[in-house]
Amino acid sequence: MTVIGAPLLKEMVSKYSCIYPSEDSAFDGDGYVLTVREDRTLNYLEHRNMISREIVFTPPDVVAHLTSKSKFGRLGLSFLNSVKVHSGFVGRLALELVNLSNERTPITIRQGDPLIHIEFMRREGPHEPYSGRYMFQFMNDQETERYVDILSASFPAIYPREPLAQRGRERLVRED
Repeated sequence: MTVIGAPLLKEMVSKYSCIYPSEDSAFDGDGYVLTVREDRTLNYLEHRNMISREIVFTPPDVVAHLTSKSKFGRLGLSFLNSVKVHSGFVGRLALELVNLSNERTPITIRQGDPLIHIEFMRREGPHEPYSGRYMFQFMNDQETERYVDILSASFPAIYPREPLAQRGRERLVRED
């Protein structure tokens, strides 16, 4: 696998909306820096799922990996969930965080704070796109329809429109 650098990632974002919304300032040399959709303060030892502000789409020949920004790691914020975004996944990411601050003080994350690096990598072999229950998670009807259009037009053999639209209707729309 090879990391997709910022110039190629920008092309993918333009063509497939791999990150939406996106901002030029959030691209770094090896990927993109995601933010969260709402402010949240985590008390010491508190675990919370925070939802990315951005929708992420990993095309069928791509996987993505997540790493936390060191700014928050130095404060004691730990990123718990797996660091992989499956090929073919589309939705907002649930970022599982816990405050492990040595000082036992609250940590506040604000909407727009750079929180998580996402790096996209080309995968080899036959396409095996994500087919789990979290497809289109935390997206509204308009966003879901937008991605049904993008995926079914760009990858019709992998994403036939009607089955994909049905998955969109069954999506997870809020935190469990």
